[in-house]
Amino acid sequence: MKAIQVRSLGGPEVLVLESDVALPAVKPGDLLIRHHAIGVNYIDVYFRLGTYPMPLPFIPGREGAGVVEAIGAEVTDFKVGDRVCYPMFPGSYAEYSAVPADKVVPMPAGLSFEQATAAMLQGLTAHYLTESTFPIAAGQTALIHAAAGGAGLLLTQMARRRGARVIATVSTEEKAAVAREAGAHEVILYTKSDFQAETRRLSDGRGVDVVYDSVGLTTFDGSLACLRPRGTLVLFGASSGPVPPVEPMRLNNGGSLFLTRPSLAHHLATRAELLARAADVLGWVAAGELKLRIGHTFPLAEAAASHRAIESRATTGKLLLIP
Repeated sequence: MKAIQVRSLGGPEVLVLESDVALPAVKPGDLLIRHHAIGVNYIDVYFRLGTYPMPLPFIPGREGAGVVEAIGAEVTDFKVGDRVCYPMFPGSYAEYSAVPADKVVPMPAGLSFEQATAAMLQGLTAHYLTESTFPIAAGQTALIHAAAGGAGLLLTQMARRRGARVIATVSTEEKAAVAREAGAHEVILYTKSDFQAETRRLSDGRGVDVVYDSVGLTTFDGSLACLRPRGTLVLFGASSGPVPPVEPMRLNNGGSLFLTRPSLAHHLATRAELLARAADVLGWVAAGELKLRIGHTFPLAEAAASHRAIESRATTGKLLLIP
């Protein structure tokens, strides 16, 4: 099969298409999935750089959607020909992946492979952040950084579903329009205004109940300063770089603040949890209640270009690879 191989760590140029990669072995509990769409996520950059260690060589990517081509001997819930999708399993930048059946979700009728992939990792992330990590409620206010990105747009919509007020940060007027279309009540262009001062102004000096922050280094201090007393900073990414060690007394001095660094894997701890979250997210998409924005699709051979695009932070919505 064709697959992207990473044989050395580094920039996007290390993402090399190889045409003679062996098909993955199908274990008794696996499904062999022929991909029709593959998700590009910032976590893929971390693996490419070695921020998250992975033995070399490896096939990057952690989500996809496609058709079941073969099933392992112990699989009972799926059959050949089923349309399926999955999050959080490595090796998706390829024509085929062998994925444990308990990590795979059946696709609702009417959903395209592109939609299913765009709803997987980022949709499930937005779901656990708003439903579990900080279950935001009507009357509360959230500050969402990178609100025009794939996760940010879904976070905005899910916070709105729960009745919250959303203040979004973006870098350009184009992205501001995209964030407003997703439901943001207020949008701050952090390239023109100090987001901390603007958030305080928009919250009448009180501060917000929660900050959902996927940016990390460049926003962390300001995010803490935007919180009301006993507010929560949910740090779920580091697109600008990792945050240095934090002195716990900073949380006390800021008003008995809460800081958490969650991950999707810990919120898909069981198959029941995966199916429940996926049923919500895919169901909302199928019903037209959750809008997906696919910012750009790339051929599998152009995986390096997709990484340059996502690292530029100039994109909106979800990026996909099409094998």
